[in-house]
Amino acid sequence: MSDLNDIKNVKPLDDFNWEEFENGASSSVSKEDQAKAYDNTLNKIQDHEVVEGTVISIDKKEVVVNIGYKSDGIIPASEFRYNPDLKVGDKVEVYVEDQEDKHGQLVLSHKKARLAKSWEDINKAMENNEVIQGYIKCRTKGGMIVDVLGIEAFLPGSQIDVHPIRDYDVFVGKTMEFKVVKINQEFRNVVVSHKALIEAELEAQKKEIISHLEKGQVLEGTVKNITSYGVFVDLGGVDGLVHITDLSWGRVSDPHEVVALDQKIKVVILDFDEEKKRIALGVKQLTPHPWDSLDPNLKVGDHVKGKVVVIADYGAFVEIQPGVEGLIHVSEMSWSQHLRSAQEFLHVGDEVEAVILSLDRQERKMSLGLKQLKADPWENIEEKYPVGSVHKAKVRNFTNFGIFTELEEGVDGLIHISDLSWTKKVKHPSEFTTIGADIDVVVLEIDKENRRLSLGHKQLEENPWDKYETLYEPGTVHNGKITEMMDKGAVITLDEGGEGFATPKHLTKEDGSQAKLGEELPFKVIEFNKDSHRIILSHSRTFEEGHDEPRQHRHANNNSSRKQNDAPVINNVQAGTSLGDLDVLAKLKADMEKNK
Repeated sequence: MSDLNDIKNVKPLDDFNWEEFENGASSSVSKEDQAKAYDNTLNKIQDHEVVEGTVISIDKKEVVVNIGYKSDGIIPASEFRYNPDLKVGDKVEVYVEDQEDKHGQLVLSHKKARLAKSWEDINKAMENNEVIQGYIKCRTKGGMIVDVLGIEAFLPGSQIDVHPIRDYDVFVGKTMEFKVVKINQEFRNVVVSHKALIEAELEAQKKEIISHLEKGQVLEGTVKNITSYGVFVDLGGVDGLVHITDLSWGRVSDPHEVVALDQKIKVVILDFDEEKKRIALGVKQLTPHPWDSLDPNLKVGDHVKGKVVVIADYGAFVEIQPGVEGLIHVSEMSWSQHLRSAQEFLHVGDEVEAVILSLDRQERKMSLGLKQLKADPWENIEEKYPVGSVHKAKVRNFTNFGIFTELEEGVDGLIHISDLSWTKKVKHPSEFTTIGADIDVVVLEIDKENRRLSLGHKQLEENPWDKYETLYEPGTVHNGKITEMMDKGAVITLDEGGEGFATPKHLTKEDGSQAKLGEELPFKVIEFNKDSHRIILSHSRTFEEGHDEPRQHRHANNNSSRKQNDAPVINNVQAGTSLGDLDVLAKLKADMEKNK
């Protein structure tokens, strides 16, 4: 009956055009107008706009959101991974990417909607020191990537926890609370920290612990971290550092040798700073100093054994027992006078025996020696190397005046350049021998006080000038070869082995030409001086007669001028005359003697 009553109450529309309806004419309202009228019933949206929508469906892959438009938008479920509590009916902000794609589908993005407002929220969070949630997406170099408010932020490994993290992977996929600690507006980089939240909680606890600390207090802690310079120990909410030098009385190259991570150890408080919250701890201080337990009977002259722990150019430190070291200076490693680097004698890790040279228990210092294990070679030097004895030595070094040699370790000697050869004029020792070579020597002199030996080499042979004295008498003729030419003459090597000198005047040949280098000619001896090892020769005298008398020496009573002398002054290394040999000076000397 109610339906019939409803029919009775039906009335025609006031503006309905019955005439058009009766005649079958179409309505004057266009499809465009109809579509427009329909669109007016929907929400007004624009591309690239952020609007609010309602979640109407959720599955593993997709989330369907209604924004009051003609179609719903589908958003990947991964964009809501940060919010595991999302459910149907929740209001969410979405970004309109496209009102209608090629398939006529509304394209929305929740991620971009969050990004559009995230920077404002991030900055507010940092300004207000707010705590925000974030989803740890993955590992990266030096830390983790965290999704906070739709922005990928960096979480440094050092900011994950107050304790060092050994396995970062356990945090991947977790939602945690963070504080924003740094924002780079230009590059839109965000750095967050979880450690900051923990530190804030521990700050009050640390103050309480530090307020009760005292120097000398012994505590038990847990090894939290090990570095190259020391060990960090957790004292129950506050950390202290045991420096590597305070781990043991002995030398420690690596703290891992003494402690291990998570190990429980006893420490003593050495010092602390309440303001900076730094606590210095010690381990070795819990045991007596090794010097206090050193054998009281140990004295200078005793032999000790130890291991080289440190080495430097000036010496080596030898550990006698843990915490007790002695220094072997490089000068105490060998009797040799040639100080070298300690590395040439010893290396770290070497087991050595040494003699105690000094011992200061109060200063805790000890000096040791190696060479004292051997007898001093200079104690009986006169017996071992008497004057006149012949030995084999090693060439160590050259100087302009001679050769330094070593007969044995600690026993050095010098061969003067004049003692190398009877006949050869040696300009530099390198012409005679080489460094490292062996050379036969004769001991000429012993200087025990300065630990030097004067040595000779030419003394191993007889002095040929004794023979030359009779062989090369003035006036005798010998065959010789010109071996060296100089401005003031030439050096001639005679067939018998002697070496003489001839001035250019005496190198004139019978045809008037000058003799040249390498020529072999007869030469007459015109002067011989055994003391100065000088032989003056002339080729021209071999064919000239009656010019000059042969002479052994130039006499002081010869009043002839220098121009009248047949043998002019020779200023050269091989056969130069001394000033005392000049006739003018000899005459002057004679006159002075007459006037006395």
